[in-house]
Amino acid sequence: MIQHIAEFIDESAQYTHRIVIGTDSQTKRINGEAEIDFVTAVVIHKVGYGARYFWRRERQKRRYVLREKIYTETIKSLEFAEEFVPKVRARIPAAAYDLEIHIDVGPVGPTRDMIKEVVGMVRGSGYNAKTKPDAYGASAVADRHT
Repeated sequence: MIQHIAEFIDESAQYTHRIVIGTDSQTKRINGEAEIDFVTAVVIHKVGYGARYFWRRERQKRRYVLREKIYTETIKSLEFAEEFVPKVRARIPAAAYDLEIHIDVGPVGPTRDMIKEVVGMVRGSGYNAKTKPDAYGASAVADRHT
């Protein structure tokens, strides 16, 4: 994946690039048991000219309340970033892209009370945070595969 991202940026170095990490989840009933799929997406966005993305799924046999689910999504994005970002920075200069963590919370709906908390987690970890409606990495790309 990092090789593909490096090539994508190298091929279009004159453009602005953004690397986005976001996680979404969906609870499902499989054989009568509640299971939840967490999908983490990595988007390499050539701003104004399209994007490519990669994703991975993790399934857990467990129930989550909304707050716990949002925290888990955010933590999964941060854990992925902690593993992924050093590898990217070893191959691609940090000046070649902006890095964002997208969180599936927004000003409308039941997650609005959690915005400050999860944005604080992301910023406290040293990353830029985006929420809905600007959090397409979580709310559109990762959501597509849950």
